[in-house]
Amino acid sequence: MENSPLQVLTVPTAPYPDQRPSISGLRKKVYVFQSKRNYLHNFIQSIFSSIDLRDRQGSTMVVGGDGRFFNTAAIEVIVQMAAANGIGRLIIGHHGIMSTPAISCVIRKYKAISGIILTASHNPGGPEGDFGVKFNMANGGPATEAVTDKICQISRTIEEFAICPGLRVDLKTLGKQTFDLENKFKPFTVEIVDSVESYANLMRNIFDFAVLKEILSGENHIKIRLDAMHGVVGPYVKRILCEELGCPANSAINCVPMEDFGGQNPDPNPTYASDLVDSMRDGQYDFGAAFDADGDRNMILGKHGSFVTPSDSLAVIADNIFCIPYFQHTGVRGYARSMPTSAALDRVAKATKIELYETPTGWKFFGNLMDAGMLSLCGEESFGTGGDHIREKDGLWAVLAWLSILATRRQSVEDILKNHWLKYGRNYFTRYDYDDIDIDAACDMMEDLEIIIAEKSFVKQRFAVEDKIYQVEKADNFEYTDPVDSSISRNQGLRIIFSDGSRIIYRISGTSSHGATVRIYIDSYEKELIFEDTQVMLAPLATIALKISQLHHRTGRSGPSVIT
Repeated sequence: MENSPLQVLTVPTAPYPDQRPSISGLRKKVYVFQSKRNYLHNFIQSIFSSIDLRDRQGSTMVVGGDGRFFNTAAIEVIVQMAAANGIGRLIIGHHGIMSTPAISCVIRKYKAISGIILTASHNPGGPEGDFGVKFNMANGGPATEAVTDKICQISRTIEEFAICPGLRVDLKTLGKQTFDLENKFKPFTVEIVDSVESYANLMRNIFDFAVLKEILSGENHIKIRLDAMHGVVGPYVKRILCEELGCPANSAINCVPMEDFGGQNPDPNPTYASDLVDSMRDGQYDFGAAFDADGDRNMILGKHGSFVTPSDSLAVIADNIFCIPYFQHTGVRGYARSMPTSAALDRVAKATKIELYETPTGWKFFGNLMDAGMLSLCGEESFGTGGDHIREKDGLWAVLAWLSILATRRQSVEDILKNHWLKYGRNYFTRYDYDDIDIDAACDMMEDLEIIIAEKSFVKQRFAVEDKIYQVEKADNFEYTDPVDSSISRNQGLRIIFSDGSRIIYRISGTSSHGATVRIYIDSYEKELIFEDTQVMLAPLATIALKISQLHHRTGRSGPSVIT
């Protein structure tokens, strides 16, 4: 406890016009937060001001980040402003680091009113990289559109912020720290907690750790390779997989969180996690996985580095969901996928007579269904998978789910996938990312494309490529009516659906800190099992997608930045 009360100041400021949060929060280059006067302060005050004063007085909030550059400096500002804005207690991860799934877990465990997550997810870190601020609500999930709209409106008219500049917190020491503030009746408390323990305890209650320990370190154990990509999940992998479940220490690589993620993109896909893929090619490992910076995304690999698409991963977990003890107890209430994700999950849902929901991209849509007791398992093609244990996607949970399936089925990843395709058929799926496109050029292209597909003559139009003919059955701009509250989300992506069920989808992503990312998703179903390369199978549809959109001509790009 400080000897004398700390001063609370009200500081004049001026608004910025560019603080509209996307589905993943406010993301900008680090230099924007560092060089623009009070840029971070304005946004944090806008968050606090969006919470009713009666709700935030004396309340508990959770704060943590993925450890990227500027994380510690931002936490210091958040702590000082939280105290000045009437928050009673902050729970912060040790060293300011806590995974996004763990923050969701801790919000729910401590019944906090909200949380602030400092991450730019899979985007690069370091002084030249990206930084982000994301606001989560009392259910542990991302803020709704109504809340982010309110934050944006406040940020555009903000005139002052409250701060306690003399308040200094020790992020390195576990335990409680209390501070007296002037004109405050109760002390302000900061609690530094073990970032891993609450999350690890939740996992113990979901999975059978005895079964997992046997497959990972028993007599006939499998060999695994896990790449934390120098993100926040490294300590979780070490504690849970190595120390508790008995994996050899060298099973886990790049587990020390770094401010620049070792100079690499912390993005778990075959392009950016190529070192992991290469290390598995010789067949010495049976299972591999990679995680992104904040621990909510995952990539699953089989022997020899064979890639399991996120869409297939979700469908396989659904088909084997009772290998996970948690679902044996709770039952399965529903499945959901984002609209661009392949329809592989749909076939499992239909066969098992479980309700399926198709939502816009963004985990908050899943959270609403979960809160209403309508959803148990969900996922997105962008390497996100999760259950209703928290309200965020959860990379390590997905890995433990796969290991539970391997332990029960006693088959390889490859055999499980092949058997799944034999049972349900196969959805071939790919995504083309065109990064850093001029935002005006991207929007103009999408507007013109919507005009084209909205023409009545577009439906029934036939496209021929080589020996393939595709006929348009439906084309629209995806619109979602939430079955829980009847709220409507419009303009969620342009869809072209063909008579054979194949789909082409166009979206502008909201997760980049600069420029626009235009994404083309291609999904095609084959009932008979064909062992053909995905890009070869989908080449005719890719040709059609580029022809209709004229993307290369409109953007000046000769090809995608990333193919997954």
